[in-house]
Amino acid sequence: MQRDEIELNDPPVFEIGEKVRVKKLIKNDGTFPGREIGEVLAKIGDVGYVASIGTFLQAYYIYAVHFLDTGYIIGCRKRELESAEEKSHESHATDE
Repeated sequence: MQRDEIELNDPPVFEIGEKVRVKKLIKNDGTFPGREIGEVLAKIGDVGYVASIGTFLQAYYIYAVHFLDTGYIIGCRKRELESAEEKSHESHATDE
């Protein structure tokens, strides 16, 4: 298993309050209380807002994302998210 880059060498990709969209299905890995392990917490395309930013293993940022539709606040990695903010002519969004 190859270790990812150490994200903490750079500033966070997302900011508190930023609107983000889920790029990967997020299931409970046992760290979300009150839900069964394996239960889907967020689906691809779900939109939420970054509520806080923490770190994990002194290497990664964890973005606490508040999903208003479910009320869940889920810790997400950078690779699981993309910005959902409207950007002027700088947008790099693609249709997937």
